[in-house]
Amino acid sequence: MKILDGLELSGYIKERQLKQSRALRQSWRVIPHLAIVYTGDNPVINTYMRLKCEYAKDIAVEVDIFNPSEAELLNQINVLNNDENIHSIIVQLPLSDISQTEAAVTAIADEKDVDGLGGGSVFTPATAMAIDWLLAGYNVTLQNKKIAIVGNGRLVGAPLADLWKKAGLNVSIYDINTLDLASEIKSSEIIVTATGVPNLITSDMISPKSVVVDAGTAAEHGKIVGDLASDVRSRQDLTITPEKGGVGPLTVTALFDNVLLAARKVADKKGQQDI
Repeated sequence: MKILDGLELSGYIKERQLKQSRALRQSWRVIPHLAIVYTGDNPVINTYMRLKCEYAKDIAVEVDIFNPSEAELLNQINVLNNDENIHSIIVQLPLSDISQTEAAVTAIADEKDVDGLGGGSVFTPATAMAIDWLLAGYNVTLQNKKIAIVGNGRLVGAPLADLWKKAGLNVSIYDINTLDLASEIKSSEIIVTATGVPNLITSDMISPKSVVVDAGTAAEHGKIVGDLASDVRSRQDLTITPEKGGVGPLTVTALFDNVLLAARKVADKKGQQDI
């Protein structure tokens, strides 16, 4: 078994990000600043927000969390759009009222939409970027491989499929409407699953020597779990993400790459104005 350790890769990138953040502060007097807007109260999501705040502190990025009511959500985003000290904004999903999701993510100014969910954003969505980084970091070749993405959500499946299809890769997307998921993904050499359905993917669905990336997250008995059943992890022939420390840490890293890029764009504008 070969482990795709996102935590290890994250450590290397984190060092570079700290240098970038310090340079923005020292050379441009720009303090990278992320605003997180959240209306829910989910223990899994709360954990991720805490991890983001801890990571930001390590690389000298400011983070503020805003908890508006459902009625004030769009107004809060508008206020942050117009705050020159806020360089990037994310709406932490899922919202307490999921019907507001589309309106909320599209309300974020394109130049601050570091989650890349609003349609006009210039940023690659963080989890898609993280999965791409993870496989590249371990020299997993995607060209000329049959790739299955299980789950077509806006956070992982859809943006990852878009990223890889633009790169000319052979990608098939499977979701809740797929009639025979087992037989569909059995012929795939690379499987990325991101459904949030525990134990969805079992060992008998995976061909020998496959690459398996579990990007699913759900709460089960107070623990954060992925989409893979335990029998998958007993296999010794797979290249696979660990139960912890796979896509998650690298997703946070990728998000803050976008945060730093947004801040750098502000610094570049300041530089042009000074000329």
